[in-house]
Amino acid sequence: MKDARENQGEEQIYLLPNLLTAGNLVCGFLAILKILAGTLERDADAAGWIRTYESSVGFILLAFVFDVLDGRLARLGGKESAFGRELDSLADLISFGVAPALLVFEIVLYRFPHRLGWVIACAYLICGALRLARFNVHAARGVTTRSGDFTGLPIPAAAGLVSSLTLLLLHYYEKDRDFEQGWGKYALAALLLFLSIMMASRVRYPSFKGFGWHTQRPMARYAGIVAFLTLTILYYKWMLAVDFTAYLLYGFLRPFLSRSWRREIEEEESDEGVSLWEVSHPEDARQELEKRNGSPPLG
Repeated sequence: MKDARENQGEEQIYLLPNLLTAGNLVCGFLAILKILAGTLERDADAAGWIRTYESSVGFILLAFVFDVLDGRLARLGGKESAFGRELDSLADLISFGVAPALLVFEIVLYRFPHRLGWVIACAYLICGALRLARFNVHAARGVTTRSGDFTGLPIPAAAGLVSSLTLLLLHYYEKDRDFEQGWGKYALAALLLFLSIMMASRVRYPSFKGFGWHTQRPMARYAGIVAFLTLTILYYKWMLAVDFTAYLLYGFLRPFLSRSWRREIEEEESDEGVSLWEVSHPEDARQELEKRNGSPPLG
């Protein structure tokens, strides 16, 4: 009876992260339905089809929120599991692979000649699936970077960038009905191909999985975070695209940043109260500590 109660309690702990993952999956499905509905409305010259497409973007971004929360909750409870990882990848493939590829295809790629739009959309979907498969294989084998970095652009970030830029371009389309014939379609097509390459690349991106809210931070930093979130909410059509673009570019700029800048941006707290920057860069951390203490470097 005791074992049964313990097993039952363990299942209850696992329930919340998996429910959030299910929310991610449902949002992806609803996004696909909205994309198809928007296409039907546009082909029928019905009013409001732009709003329908915009709502599909909203579901993709909401799926992103669920994806962040389910992983965070699982790590806080110490209940990361192979089952949760596989379920999360299946949900991610729908919400951040199929939905964004279909969104861009139905808005602009369907006009490309000789099935070129099909090829571009499928390339994004396949690279996203390969990115998820590589992550799962490495996780199952225990292969990971010491700092917990992502290898290749994460598919949620890729989907967030595609969706936010699509939202911005739809906003301009309301003012300029020549959007589909202009630069917008080429920009989205090029972006989808570039993100496909980035997901399959070896470029390192910080995961921010161990962000420690209990770490003492200067008030100026908290004020900056509040201001940043406020701007993102008030000017979401612009700021979401800026946010995801900044993360994409950070992977390229990261190797050229100084140790102090990288630590300031990426500093995260481990379970022992030591920053993950110090764990992943022990030599740099030692040199910085000696510099602060006025001691000459050893060796």
